[in-house]
Amino acid sequence: MAKIGITFNETMAGPFMLGMSEPEAAAAAGKQAGQQLAMHAAVTIDDLDGFVADPRHLGGLAGTVDFAPLDSAIPASRGVFNLFSPAGDPDLRHMVYELAFTHGGTAYYLAGHKRVHNDPGFDLWRDTTTLFTTLHEGRDKSAPVVGAGVLSLGLEELMKLVASLRVTGTDDPIDKTAAVAKFGRFFMGELWDRYGPGKSGGGG
Repeated sequence: MAKIGITFNETMAGPFMLGMSEPEAAAAAGKQAGQQLAMHAAVTIDDLDGFVADPRHLGGLAGTVDFAPLDSAIPASRGVFNLFSPAGDPDLRHMVYELAFTHGGTAYYLAGHKRVHNDPGFDLWRDTTTLFTTLHEGRDKSAPVVGAGVLSLGLEELMKLVASLRVTGTDDPIDKTAAVAKFGRFFMGELWDRYGPGKSGGGG
């Protein structure tokens, strides 16, 4: 029996700067310089049941990268996607987006994470749409950092993400509806655990 999965597309973009390693400082410099990087990510979850059961919530990622100092639509066929991955703090989860690509014969690795943590005030939208990102010259994120920035998901891009969601592994409309509902319950349940009433931080 085929495993039922989920796919969707997500585009995040924001100010980015070469020669810096701290995302927020690099984003400020990139904004001043008018320099931006965009990640066009295609997320693949081949086995939704396994994804939900796995504490790492690990999926696949491919896509393209636009960054003027390098090129536009640079293909990335290998990557990592983690949704609500443990981050060493019981109150913190990471959404991880990583893409490996090659340009001009040089290997690069774009490593980003969203910090899902309930801080004072209503920060759920910011936390789930802000990607702190570093660019490494090498095949993984242990390689030297050559650039950094902060990418974000806007409302228009969020609507496109929702519209792009597809169920794989079945043609049965009932199974498809159930899969979307299961993914939605998982996503919203994790957010409730982080931001629901009475949670630490005073937000939500």
